[in-house]
Amino acid sequence: MDYSVLEKSPIFQGLSAEELRQVLQKTPHHIQCYEKGEIVFRQMDEARKIGLMLEGRVEAEKTFPNGSMVNVSIRHPGDLIGPAAAFSKDGRYPCDVAALCPVTIMMINKEDVLALMQKDIRILNNFIAQISTAAYLLQQRIELFSYSGISRRAAFWLLMKKRESERDQIPVPGSMTKWATLMNVSRPSLHRELKKMESQGLILYSPKCVKIVDASGLEELLSD
Repeated sequence: MDYSVLEKSPIFQGLSAEELRQVLQKTPHHIQCYEKGEIVFRQMDEARKIGLMLEGRVEAEKTFPNGSMVNVSIRHPGDLIGPAAAFSKDGRYPCDVAALCPVTIMMINKEDVLALMQKDIRILNNFIAQISTAAYLLQQRIELFSYSGISRRAAFWLLMKKRESERDQIPVPGSMTKWATLMNVSRPSLHRELKKMESQGLILYSPKCVKIVDASGLEELLSD
């Protein structure tokens, strides 16, 4: 395995490729590959394993009893899958996690993850930071859904990404369809509202990127 790839993972931040090789060679794990559309973790299954994304992208979706679905998150190389579920009191995956394309994932049992954190305090600190960040992002998603109206949701999302990246150029997350799913709205409705916001001089809109032109104007949308 090319351990230099894992250096980019937030969970291993601060560890060199050689340090990672030494730690992981003593940690039981296996590499699992999935084709596009395959289920990695199924909602309500027992959360015995934690995944570390090596290649590709996966999507977590929550299905409700009435049949509706909400996109929870998209995971990229370096991201963890299922850490909160594995260490929760319930111990079950709250969402379906499916491959958006061919993916490669390092799977580690919960007990072995605990042992891994005990071997290096940096991994423990990084793991706690990841869990805390995930909780913070969930709070932001809840706040996103508290806004009525597609333009207000779009404004909140764009301003949130601007604060995170400190940039006015905000890339569309995967595709317009995926972005609409993240905000729990339809793609045509999101497209229509973005064009309206562009005509108001708030943004410059393209299918792959949105440039914030008037951040103060977006803030005013949220306060209306």
